[in-house]
Amino acid sequence: MACNSERAREALPGGLGRIGALYQELSRFPSVTYAGVGAEVAARCGAKCLPLYTEWYQPDLERHQQLLFSRQYILHIDGRAVVSVTPVGVPAEIHNQLLTRMSPTGKYKAILTCYLEMGQKQEVLEVWSNSGRVRNVNLTALDKHGKVYTDEQFRCFAWSSSETQIVYVAERRRSPKQPFFTQEGFTEGEEDEQFVYYDNWGEALGDKSAPVLCVLNVETSEVSVLGDIPEHISPGQALWSPGDKGIIFVGWWHEPFRLGLHACSNRRSALFHFDLSENSCELLTSDYQAISSPRLSPDQTHLLYLEGSVFGSHRQCLKLQLLNWQTKFSYTVVDIVRTTTAGFYGIYSGALSMHCWASDNQRIFLSTPQRSRKELLVVDIKSGSVKSITSGTSEGSWTLLGVQQDLLVVSCSSPNCPPSLKVGVLPPAGSELELQWISVEESSVLPGMEWKILTVHPALSEEGSPYTAQSFEALLLIPQENKQGEKAFPLIVSPHGGPHSVFDACWRPTVACLCQLGFAVLMAVNYRGSLGFGQDSIDSLISHVGVQDVEDTQLAVEAALQMESLDPNRIALLGGSHGGFICCHLIGQYPEMYKACVVRSAVINMATLLGTSDIPDWRYASLGLPYSYERIPTEEDLAAMLLCSPIIHAAKVQAPLLLCVGAKDRRVSPYQALEYYRVLKARGIPVRLMWYPEGNHAISGVVAEADVFMNCAQWIIHHLSTKVD
Repeated sequence: MACNSERAREALPGGLGRIGALYQELSRFPSVTYAGVGAEVAARCGAKCLPLYTEWYQPDLERHQQLLFSRQYILHIDGRAVVSVTPVGVPAEIHNQLLTRMSPTGKYKAILTCYLEMGQKQEVLEVWSNSGRVRNVNLTALDKHGKVYTDEQFRCFAWSSSETQIVYVAERRRSPKQPFFTQEGFTEGEEDEQFVYYDNWGEALGDKSAPVLCVLNVETSEVSVLGDIPEHISPGQALWSPGDKGIIFVGWWHEPFRLGLHACSNRRSALFHFDLSENSCELLTSDYQAISSPRLSPDQTHLLYLEGSVFGSHRQCLKLQLLNWQTKFSYTVVDIVRTTTAGFYGIYSGALSMHCWASDNQRIFLSTPQRSRKELLVVDIKSGSVKSITSGTSEGSWTLLGVQQDLLVVSCSSPNCPPSLKVGVLPPAGSELELQWISVEESSVLPGMEWKILTVHPALSEEGSPYTAQSFEALLLIPQENKQGEKAFPLIVSPHGGPHSVFDACWRPTVACLCQLGFAVLMAVNYRGSLGFGQDSIDSLISHVGVQDVEDTQLAVEAALQMESLDPNRIALLGGSHGGFICCHLIGQYPEMYKACVVRSAVINMATLLGTSDIPDWRYASLGLPYSYERIPTEEDLAAMLLCSPIIHAAKVQAPLLLCVGAKDRRVSPYQALEYYRVLKARGIPVRLMWYPEGNHAISGVVAEADVFMNCAQWIIHHLSTKVD
């Protein structure tokens, strides 16, 4: 048999270099991560001019790191429209920046930065104005706390309305650990804490254990760490209360131990208010819900936040709640959507934009999945009405960056079109559909690819489940012409992970690269249980994991084969996490159909995963079993978990399998893949294991991500080649 590289060169014009060249070309399109609108600047002829500051990132493949850079613009506004955009200067690279935030008036900008000094990382909080840097506080040297939190779960970097204070979250300071015996001799009377285990918040948050709220006084450069916060909660997502009298924050329960928080919106949490004058902490919401994203209205009379249930599915349809600050009474603005009503499918946002309120204090804006598209929605808090202002547009995914001074700043993309940056002036209430978008940075649709959404209708099961007949969707990205003169395209099938997640119709350079290489990609099988289709759809997967999700993916493949010019003899699978779980099920249950498989951080054996994952509760929830912290699995529990797992089908697997794992994965132990690797290797199945020593569950990082893609592409090209010795 021809070797891997020879077969790849035969199957692909230009050989392996073509894969690398395409990956490099499609990785060059940057994504915007932050946008801030500054104070109005002087203009002529009555026009209104607003400065727009943006930050972007893209992988720097040559330097093996993420490239972060800024772009600035002047927006010229006439009435209710942005009439022109003027770029200011050229993009500038940003070095060592961890966090940034403009003050309420735009007069100041706070930056958390870092640098190395004698091998030790120094974290510095800087404050800048138009005249230059006005404050430079070395937080590491002050030694009031540990590292500042910059993650998406806990982080905050909030200015007070007076612009004299900044609140942020950091790790609690711990005394240096000393052994019993040192060069000075035996340390008597002190406990040896050198090897004490400190619980942390799991995958992607392994260095987050005990967060504390910290306040910087900009005028004096003094930092204070707030005490008197209940010991059983971990604070984060803080902001200033009306009049700067206190700090509002989300508190997560961490007793009796911490469960993984990353991508889990079902953890017990509540809103609290810390009164600075009395050093007292008040509970603002129910103490047994899952709360996130507190956002204060411009007039500081109402507090908006998201609310969900504790335990159960890790991600779910959420309520939009509003708290009257004067009365402290909360009510529901938008309730959980069980099934679709008038085209609205519910709210699934992981976080609201920091600037989501219109200046009229009546409307809020958010972006959230609506089936397989990500839409921009406007909510009227008085009537509770919800409508999409991007429905029917050619773009498949809209992300709100913020609403400031009634200027909406958004990023939008599609599977065949890289991200664009657009702005629009908010019309009066009720006229949002008249909003006129203007491009600040425009991307063009890439030639040679088209995408569509396939709707799949599963048959009604014998069980008569009320959710069984619900339709689901899959996104198909397909080459527009067959450059190799073949009759049909080879197909790559990619179910998403989660399992309660969704692949919306956004730009993914790796998927576009596979399409440019000549593959059709069923890039998003949003099986029942996915976000964006109502809570009933999410609930339908409970007790049916390993069955319904697998059957839905197979149904989507069969539907695509009937509708498009696809080659049924050249189908590969590609999936990560729970998507890898589905892929491994499929190669075992349909061994003749799939000719190659690539999985990343896949769940292989749910029974053995139970004691190694940061989210043990999900193993019970997936079976429809209640979870409690002290629960010990029974024989029946373990048997049910094993029967749901792909490993029980290992004896039927024929497809060559590539496994990619991160050695530091806290969610799915890398030894899951090693167990499967050994089973298949013993049976003589072509199998390869890629082990990334510093990789987490996502195997993130420029070098690791590029390596994973190159190996995946080569593996699929090799094993889907029709050439035979």
